[in-house]
Order: sequence, then structure tokens, then C-alpha cells
Amino acid sequence: MARTPDRPKSSARRPLPRVIVRILWALALLGLLLALGTAGLCYIGEGRHSLSDCFYMTAITVTTVGYGEIVSLDHSPGGRIFVSGLAVLGFGLLTFTFSSITVFFLETDLNEALRRRRMETAIRKLYGHYIICGFGRVGLNVAAELEATGRHFVAIDENLDTLETHKEKTPGLLYLHGDASDDDMLLRADIADAVGVFAVTGDDSRNLMITLTARQLNPKVRVVARCHELRNSAKMRKAGANAVVSPDFTGGMRIASMMVRPSVVSFLEEMLRTEHKLRIEEVRVPSSFQPRRLVELNLRGTNFVLLAVRADKDWVFNPDHGFVLHPGHTLIAMVSPAGRQELASALLPAD
Repeated sequence: MARTPDRPKSSARRPLPRVIVRILWALALLGLLLALGTAGLCYIGEGRHSLSDCFYMTAITVTTVGYGEIVSLDHSPGGRIFVSGLAVLGFGLLTFTFSSITVFFLETDLNEALRRRRMETAIRKLYGHYIICGFGRVGLNVAAELEATGRHFVAIDENLDTLETHKEKTPGLLYLHGDASDDDMLLRADIADAVGVFAVTGDDSRNLMITLTARQLNPKVRVVARCHELRNSAKMRKAGANAVVSPDFTGGMRIASMMVRPSVVSFLEEMLRTEHKLRIEEVRVPSSFQPRRLVELNLRGTNFVLLAVRADKDWVFNPDHGFVLHPGHTLIAMVSPAGRQELASALLPAD
């Protein structure tokens, strides 16, 4: 899902929906009619009635309530014609106003229902996606990395404003509003077809529940949990988390690395910022792969550089051309998003 480069338009520059414009025009015309009716009845009454009396009679005439004449029209045929016209116009304007308001609420509910249904349909079509549980500062950074590397994801958060704000910036965002620790919410996010779940809310107990629920719903899914208190790390692993990350601990390690190995950190940061979106990725050799030497795969490309191979528990760094790949091995490479796809395709069986 690509990030749109254009900045979202401010709400002040967006055109108002047509139904709201109709309501505003109807209310303006209704106010004008009340003002004209009040002025007309003051003129017909020849100053014998107060402004409030004239306004009251105009209001009961326009609304067709008809409690009785406040301004006498017994000897004024023109006044009766004026009030009759006022009643007809008022009835039409009120009907138009209330029908427009009804359409506004019905259209809003209908659009929301259709939008939610379209989004849930798009989520059901996903396969091999990720679920981000918690769309705060950490969740947004996780989403940015997944977007940059061309991976699909579904965001879940209880703060609808945060989701809607990011939706304006990234129209292709798929999200669900609710508690990610609920079974139904993860099922709606199609956890059965997901490959990973990020439990990154700001509450350790909530992340623990998300981890436990995700593991029960899909035992094969990989779960990475956020943990503030290091003492809770063991509990999250027991609940089923494959990896637990403490932002405070990781931040401390990063600060230390900036001091003792600045060139390495600078290289990694530049790699993330480059327009090619280079990353150090892992690609697992599928079970259908026939064992072959690296030279036979012709792994040469401008979009990836092979760094190492994880063979069971051993590491083979900078493997030579004679190294034999087997199913279950994991390739570690510096790649672009396109390079990751090329490398994965090279490991698929030939048609």
C-alpha cells in the first residue's frame, strides 16, 4: 500500500456536501421568510401590535399551527392574501428543510455502512498480511515501515479520530475501530490468513491479552509485543509472543550505539532514508524447493545483495557459490521491495 505524497487538503478548503448546502439554503430562506412575514404583519397591523406579536403570528402561520389571529385581518383582504401566501411558502420551506435534514442523516448512516462493508470486504481478500493492534505513536511507525516495504496490514484501535486522521493521509488504509483484545475484532481482521500480529498498545496488560487471544485464534501467526516493564516480558512470552520489544530498552541501546559505533548507525539510517527503500530482509526457502547450489540459482541483481544464510542454528556469512541451499534455510539480504520479490521468486519451483 503506497503512501500518497500529496498533503491532505484542510477541512476549510473542502467543498461542503450538497445536502448540507441545501439545508443551509433552506434555513436561510426560512429565516428570510420569518423576517418578511414579521415586517408585513407589522405594516398590516398599522403599528397596533408589538414586534413579538407579529413574529409569533408569522411563526404559527408558517408552521400551520393556527392558534388564532394575533393581528386582526377582518378588514384587510390584502392581509389575508399575504398571510395565505406566507402559510403556503412556509409549509413548502419547512417540508423541504426537514426532508433535507432527514436525507442528511440517512445518507450519512448509509455511506458509513457502505464504507465499512467495503473495507471489511477488502480485508477478507487479504492473505499474508499483518495486524497492528494499537495505532498510537509506535503503531504509526510500524505502519510506515510496512508501507515502505510494500506489505499489507490492518490497523485496529479504539481511538476513531486517530484512524480517520491517518485515513485522510493514506486513502488505502484498512482499519477496524474497537478493542483488539476481543476475539471478534481479530477475526474481522482475518487473523486466520495473517502472518503477523503487532501488539503495540500503550498498556502491557492489553498487549498481553492481545498476544494470548491471537495465539489461540491462529497458533501459527507470529506475534511481536510491546512491553514497557521488562518484568512483564516473560509473561508475554509465556502467553505466546514470539518476540517482546521494550521501547525504553531499545532506545537505550540505540543511544549507546550512536556513541560507540556512529558510522554503523549512520549507515543504517541512510539506508532507511534512501529513495530505494533498502532494508535487510529475510527470505525463507520454501519446502517445495529442490536443493541446489547458489551458483545454479544465478542470484545476481541490482536490487539485492546476499549477506548470509541461516542453516538450522548455524550462520553462513557471505556464502560462496558452492553452498547448497535446502528447504528451511533462511536467506539474509540487503534488498529493495522489488529485490525481495525477485529473491523470493528465484526460490520458487520452475513451471
